[in-house]
Amino acid sequence: MSAVGIRYARAFADVVFEGKLDPGQILREVQALDGLVAENDQLRRVLENPAIPADQKRRLLDSIVARTNASRQVRNFFAVLLDHERIALLQTIVRQFELEIDRRLNLTEAEITSARPLGEDEKKVLEGQIERMTGKKVRPRYQQDAKLLGGAVVKVGSTVYDGSVLGQLTKLREQLVAG
Repeated sequence: MSAVGIRYARAFADVVFEGKLDPGQILREVQALDGLVAENDQLRRVLENPAIPADQKRRLLDSIVARTNASRQVRNFFAVLLDHERIALLQTIVRQFELEIDRRLNLTEAEITSARPLGEDEKKVLEGQIERMTGKKVRPRYQQDAKLLGGAVVKVGSTVYDGSVLGQLTKLREQLVAG
């Protein structure tokens, strides 16, 4: 990860927590603006172009902020990135900001892949197990993969917990081949 991205992300996280702002709300606003820039190639090129004066870019930013109802702090954060010509690093900075917010809130992101859709009760049980294993609150992201046949695969950081039928079959095959 970029040291520059980490520096900007931590500085903005300081603003959020010192200002007692709602980290979840600020994160959603930052992600929304990041999404707009990522989806609109022309907008991204304008914001990244050093030949376009900073005051014009800020006016464009202000019009976008007015339409998205982003907070003053988020607007100012993006203005700093514009002024320091860091928009090209926006996705990296936003990802670092997400990680910094999670760290400060003692949250961990879990990617949960199941063979079928999970019911609310099943999700709560699974999330509770992950919280006990990690010692952190969980922000789950669910997806499906019918190839798993049954069970689930949970990825937390770089650790993978494979409780799928496919995973068990693969493990059994490896034991049979090795034995």
